[in-house]
Amino acid sequence: MDEPFFITINYRNTEHSFESRIRWMGYTHKIEVEVFGTMVHFEPDEERNYRAILVDPTADTSKELKPGLLQAIASYLEEQVKSK
Repeated sequence: MDEPFFITINYRNTEHSFESRIRWMGYTHKIEVEVFGTMVHFEPDEERNYRAILVDPTADTSKELKPGLLQAIASYLEEQVKSK
């Protein structure tokens, strides 16, 4: 199941849509989200809360990739997974 899908986040009164993919890795998964040109993996912890990990930690993220935006994406993913 490698088909792309879009997630829509409302952050600071602006709606953003990000292309995403689920990457299965054995018994667990990562959700790969392209955030303004930067690839970010969201992986679940033991409590099914998601944490963001930059695929390329040397990427310049100073202008567009804000911690609040990443938290909003993680919260959205948690809501979707926990509602299933």
